[in-house]
Amino acid sequence: MRRCDVAVIGGSAAGLAAALQLARQRRSVVVVDDDTPRNAPAAHMHGYLGREGTPPEAMRAIGREEVRSYGGNILTGRVLAARKEDDGFHLELSGGHGLVARRLLAATGILDELPDIDGLAERWGRQVFNCPFCHGWEVRDLRVVQIVTTGIGLHPTPLMRHLTDQLTVVLHDATGIDPATVQSLVASGVPVVEGAVRRVADADPDGSLIVELTNGHRLPADAVFTGARFRPRVEMLAGLGIDTTAHPNGLGNFVAVDPTGRTNVEGLFAAGNLTDPSAQVLQSAANGSWIGAQIAFSLAAEDTTAGVRPSGVAIEWDGRYGDQERMWSANPNGTLTAEATDLPPGRALDVGAGEGADALWLAQRGWRVTASDVSNKALDRIRAEAERRGLKVRTLHSDANDPAAYADETYDLVSLQYGSFQRTPEQRGLRNLLDAVAVGGTLLVVGHDLTWLQHPSDPGEQTRMYDPEAYVGIDEIVAEILASGDWRIDVNETRPRPPGAISTHHVNDVVLRAVRLNHRTE
Repeated sequence: MRRCDVAVIGGSAAGLAAALQLARQRRSVVVVDDDTPRNAPAAHMHGYLGREGTPPEAMRAIGREEVRSYGGNILTGRVLAARKEDDGFHLELSGGHGLVARRLLAATGILDELPDIDGLAERWGRQVFNCPFCHGWEVRDLRVVQIVTTGIGLHPTPLMRHLTDQLTVVLHDATGIDPATVQSLVASGVPVVEGAVRRVADADPDGSLIVELTNGHRLPADAVFTGARFRPRVEMLAGLGIDTTAHPNGLGNFVAVDPTGRTNVEGLFAAGNLTDPSAQVLQSAANGSWIGAQIAFSLAAEDTTAGVRPSGVAIEWDGRYGDQERMWSANPNGTLTAEATDLPPGRALDVGAGEGADALWLAQRGWRVTASDVSNKALDRIRAEAERRGLKVRTLHSDANDPAAYADETYDLVSLQYGSFQRTPEQRGLRNLLDAVAVGGTLLVVGHDLTWLQHPSDPGEQTRMYDPEAYVGIDEIVAEILASGDWRIDVNETRPRPPGAISTHHVNDVVLRAVRLNHRTE
């Protein structure tokens, strides 16, 4: 179970733009995305100033990187259900995991429901499209057959007529069609055929198509333009009682929101195509950015009224330590004992000390230990156990990204054992970590080997609850050390994890041991 300020369901334009706003407001934000965006079939997106022609997946990759650069988490997985309790929204995720959030943003988009015509679905987003702004330029001057299936299906036809002089309109379903509009099109030179379409099929290997009617008539085409009905992706929010509203165009439902993105459920916001099915990627991103700002305002107002300035990271870890009697094994990490046994005792800083097994082991061996952690509940456990054993351990409530996180002191050993701190653009946490090592002192960093995360997983079956790219990794620490020229690296390797850990799914560790030779100068 993880906790955060804001959970975002959906990691496309709207969701990522909102997450970026929130992360930059120092809110802990977790995006859960099952990698099924509405525009996945399209090879490129258009009309996005500054990103014209970018593949949708490339845009999402850029957005994910930007969100992660401020410590925002992007989890690959799926939200199955949601409920609201006194402490916030509880999300049930695939794989049996959970997420609790003070605010919830739905950016799940809509599902397009194509006319039931053979051959349309498999060509959707490539040869079959429904937006003249998204794909009209690409089919300019080509043979385009527009299949009209609804009463408002002729609304975009004048746009297509302007893009190509080879447009043919087929009234697959003429119900609700204004005869005057048809007459106007015919008078302007657009052929209009009335008759049901049986199928769309390939005509030649070069990509041309045939639109075949039930009466046997066959129309050659290079592309097909048609309308789609839609439905909002809100099934996972059914337990919250979210309302959907019939869209004025009659083609489906959407989620009605006020100007700040609030839905009928207190604390639940919505953005993007979920609230405006006609929005292109640019408009969805702009809307998500606006709604993210409104969520930030709502949290800030609540915290100001309460007179608190909470840290989402601290709340998450306090929640974890408060939910169970013990999280870790109570054994010191095997790599620490192997690497530090021969070091002469001095001043030691244990970063992300947790329940203190490492700090207590060092204290027993004569080290003057400072145990640092973002969670007060973890530090309480360290103090209690140190007192029980008659050991002296100083505790420091600190986030690695705090200014002067370690009180501008330096240590003979700085140990970061399976710890993590969020990434920031200027890498404040990384600088704080390295600056805490005294000249001649040792930095010892141990992390999980996460190469297994490179293997794809099914979001519907399992949500990966940790996003390593939102946190500073060992590779970045090594790169910073090498760039400075002030260090000597003695160990940088992957090795089997020593026995004694309470978890068994991590089998290999990445180990870095380096000695500081000089102070960093700037």
